[in-house]
Amino acid sequence: MLTYHFDWSVVLSGQYAGWLLSGIKVTFQLSLVSIVLSFFLGLLIAVMRMSSLGPVRWFAHGYLEFFRNTPLLVQIFFWYFGSYKILPMAVNDWLVKTNFEFAAAVIALTIYTSAFIAEDVRSGIRSIPREQMEAARSSGFSYIQSMRYIILPQAVRITVPPLINQFLNLTKNSSLAMTIGVMELTYQARQVESYTFKGFEAFTAATLVYVVISLVIAGFMTLYGRKVLSPVRVR
Repeated sequence: MLTYHFDWSVVLSGQYAGWLLSGIKVTFQLSLVSIVLSFFLGLLIAVMRMSSLGPVRWFAHGYLEFFRNTPLLVQIFFWYFGSYKILPMAVNDWLVKTNFEFAAAVIALTIYTSAFIAEDVRSGIRSIPREQMEAARSSGFSYIQSMRYIILPQAVRITVPPLINQFLNLTKNSSLAMTIGVMELTYQARQVESYTFKGFEAFTAATLVYVVISLVIAGFMTLYGRKVLSPVRVR
């Protein structure tokens, strides 16, 4: 009978622990940047989806259908291997000088997640009584101003729970960035396993870190929803 000897010192101290900490840092950076960008892009697509202008609405609809129904891994590979064919040369040169792998992962995660955020926000917008938009327009607000000052603040407040789920999904999906060489947590856990053959310890540590990150994001967003986005109570 084979007996496995656990060695948790591999992930608690020394060089390999430093690799995991470095991966955690990259995972935080990748997730945070993608969350912010996907949120604002999702808001934009949601507003475009409900525009009265046909071409704008059709573009947004096509955007949603295409990116919601395409595997994220395929999109990551597309932006990593094929972006140089569709992006201007100056943009590609800038990406290469910064961190091309990281940038490709951010683009893929942002576009993919924004398509789902847009649908959540659109549902929130549709739950707002139509009379509020009509009242805003009759008061002299443009469509964009009505959305910005009247409709979207309420819609975002309503969609906080699904937004939390999308942000959590994005954080977990960031592990796919390892496939193009982004040295995030999963990549570093794989490195530790390759050098030490302690795969159980390495990936157990990575799993626990993802759980903690998810709980932190959920707690932060819940607190933000209660303190900032919840309606003011009238005493």
